[in-house]
Amino acid sequence: MSEKKPNIPSTWIDPDDAPELDTQFFREADLYHGDQLIRRGRGRPKLASRKVLLSVRYSPEVVTYFRQTGEGWQSRMDAVLREYIQRKA
Repeated sequence: MSEKKPNIPSTWIDPDDAPELDTQFFREADLYHGDQLIRRGRGRPKLASRKVLLSVRYSPEVVTYFRQTGEGWQSRMDAVLREYIQRKA
């Protein structure tokens, strides 16, 4: 007794049609050691002016005010301080 085989389209791709694997491909590729990701590709571009990680204490009223403005409150706080610097310069 023979069963009818399902009509499955071929997914074979001719290797001659594959793009050339150049040095840029390998530079941006993910690197794995077994199942563990060691290095990811390029990622976010580096900023010309990186921010500095700093621990600062503010009064509770200041923190409460900016937190109530919603997501991104730290960036708004930074913008207010930058504006203050510009006015004083």
